[in-house]
Amino acid sequence: MTEEKLETTPVLIVGGGLVGLSAAVFLRRRGVPTVLVEKHPGSSAHPRAIGYTTRTMELFHAAGVELPPVHGGKPRRARVESLAGEWFEEYPWSPAGAASRPEIDYSPMRATALAQDALEPILRDKAIELGADIRMSTELVEFAQDDSGVTATLRRRTDGHEYRLRAQYVVAADGVRSPVRKALGIDRTGRGLLSEQRSILFRAPLDEYLVHGVNQFEIEQPDLTGFLTTYNDGRWVFMIADDIERDENAQRALLRKAIGRDDIDIELITTGRWELAALIADRFADGRVFLAGDAAHQLPPNRGGYGANTGIEDVHNLAWKLAAVLAGESGPELLDTYDAERRPIAWLRHEQIFARADYKAHLETGAATAEIIDDDAMELGQLYRSAAILGAGPELPRAQRPEQWAGQPGTRAPHIPVRANGSEFSILELFQRGWVLLSADARWASAAAGMATELGIDVTFVHIGEDVEPVVPEAFQTAYGISAQGASLIRPDGYIGWRAVTAPGDPDRALRDSLAEISCAVRQFAER
Repeated sequence: MTEEKLETTPVLIVGGGLVGLSAAVFLRRRGVPTVLVEKHPGSSAHPRAIGYTTRTMELFHAAGVELPPVHGGKPRRARVESLAGEWFEEYPWSPAGAASRPEIDYSPMRATALAQDALEPILRDKAIELGADIRMSTELVEFAQDDSGVTATLRRRTDGHEYRLRAQYVVAADGVRSPVRKALGIDRTGRGLLSEQRSILFRAPLDEYLVHGVNQFEIEQPDLTGFLTTYNDGRWVFMIADDIERDENAQRALLRKAIGRDDIDIELITTGRWELAALIADRFADGRVFLAGDAAHQLPPNRGGYGANTGIEDVHNLAWKLAAVLAGESGPELLDTYDAERRPIAWLRHEQIFARADYKAHLETGAATAEIIDDDAMELGQLYRSAAILGAGPELPRAQRPEQWAGQPGTRAPHIPVRANGSEFSILELFQRGWVLLSADARWASAAAGMATELGIDVTFVHIGEDVEPVVPEAFQTAYGISAQGASLIRPDGYIGWRAVTAPGDPDRALRDSLAEISCAVRQFAER
């Protein structure tokens, strides 16, 4: 490696899959200069993730990431002999006790399905549009961190050239085998390896088997058990729990058996080999390096969509905290709340996977050790507990539906329809840019305005009833659990950090003290 000028960047992202690219988008949206390195020249030929939850769609929408429309609702799954053979039963997508409540509108967004290799270019283009420095065919060779940053050695795989880059922080989104995690000596705990899996990606004219709306099929034959599904773009994948290397003739024979027909033209695209496992990193951070996505938590595919979606939520949580620390608004202790908030969520999802029918058989006892939490609670009602939340004690459940929380600090700010300037939209449109204070009492306006001077933190005050009008009267107080004189403080990630159920004696001081604590503000302020 020849000596050359040392490059610098505030944040280096290692890994250019869904999670790494999402991190680049979320960071650049907040103005943080970012370099992303990905060892491969493009997306994998074998798409993996396909389903993206309502919450993920909220995060993408707020960041200006628009996905193409995908027809069809929630996926449906059936247990069948083969596509052309006997269909035994259709499984409900949600297990008993976990079904969504269609009578309650929790979000303006809807979950969608899109193959990972179709989504990654959208995220990559958006990150580049926002100014991210994306370096494909570039790998991390080694790194060393000290008190002020991380020095990384990078290699261009096209010509073997090595160079160094100095970053203040590193986000490791480098997959289940994560060389970064291994270099840090971080172990993993969990259910562990469940099975070795082989998968075959192929094209075949099978749309006639989708007319009933079922698009996921569990194949059950005396000598064949597997999982067959479509990517809704002409491609299908068949997964089987074995570790057998098959030539093309054997692959076609296996697929025809799963389809139940010998007269189907099959175009083989590629094959995959991967581990079905459930493992959570023992910590999500080490100094200035943060683990995200599969590097932090390996979760098997399930009907809750806990894999890629959990990783995307990881980096969304981390991005605003890195931005605040790098801007000098918050002290570095704010970054400690990343592990405190996200690792319990990974463990909750690990638990729920094995409480549900898909993986309950992998439990030694054969019985679930935890009650099933319903889908709306898991997706939109998880609870954060950390120093960046006031009022989320250990006595509270880990997840509930939004209407059960009613504005509890530590939960996602609930959706309600509002009107302004003749337009109707979700109150969620007001969030994910910075700090927001909501109240129907105008006296909180001066308190919010004073935070820029006292703490160096801009807080936008939204006067409910004046700036925006709830479509349903009293909906705001009900959803946010406060009186007409109370206030709710929304963090830059759209989570409630603090609330005053009723007006305190000194609103300015109450807001100042609370915001200083949950933001880990670095600017000192004088006592009044």
